[in-house]
Amino acid sequence: MAEHEVSLCGACEAVGMSRSGWYKPPRDRLERDNEVITALTSVTDEHRRWGFWKSYDRLRLDGHRWNHKRVYRVYCQLGLNHKRRTKRRLPVRDRQPLDTPSTVNAVWAIDFMSDALYVGRRFRTLNVLDEGMREGLTIEIDTSLPGERVVRVLERLCAWRGVPEAIRCDNGPELTSQVFVDWCERMAITLRYIQPGKPNQNAFIERFNRTYREEVLNSYLFEDLDQVREITYDWLITYNEQRPHDALGGLPPVTFREQQTAKNSTYELST
Repeated sequence: MAEHEVSLCGACEAVGMSRSGWYKPPRDRLERDNEVITALTSVTDEHRRWGFWKSYDRLRLDGHRWNHKRVYRVYCQLGLNHKRRTKRRLPVRDRQPLDTPSTVNAVWAIDFMSDALYVGRRFRTLNVLDEGMREGLTIEIDTSLPGERVVRVLERLCAWRGVPEAIRCDNGPELTSQVFVDWCERMAITLRYIQPGKPNQNAFIERFNRTYREEVLNSYLFEDLDQVREITYDWLITYNEQRPHDALGGLPPVTFREQQTAKNSTYELST
């Protein structure tokens, strides 16, 4: 109005504002909807499973005459329209035999662990074990290990170690993801899922996890992930090459694997 010297009517028309909107004093929306917020939250706090329409009908029965569009706007602003998380339904799993294969790469076991740095930052580990040889193949460490990362780790292992006949794992989201299942199908790897809530069906790697927990994760205060990786790398070499294993007749896993490989090679030559 001052710059173009037009009337209030012309200025409101130019900017698309009604003259009543110009004269009406501004009012805080939170203050204006305070009664709606109070009434709506009292209903939803008491009845958490009710949706919008049940809550709105309850408000109408309590004597409130607010328009449903206004109540729904407040309902959404309070975040009450978010879909509630439900438990994921797992498929029925058959119990898999926990045999002890005598050949390399017969069955790999996979499992995740979790710990925290000294500053409180959480990290995860992906542990891979050759069940027959009791040999720790790798321990991948990072703050996040999704299904794609699991596939990359296994591809790296297969290039060095060879492709396993089967993989034993639990029903975690990374190990039931489509990318992981499709990769196993392409590589002709049998997936042996344990039954939900039965970690004893993956006993070989659970025992490996316990040793790793006691000798590494519970023994150090880690400053960063590089320190975790370095200590874990040295420990895994010691575990595979020096630490005697009771189930292997007091031999380290690498020594036992070399003996088994030589024995199987001799048997094949003799037959």
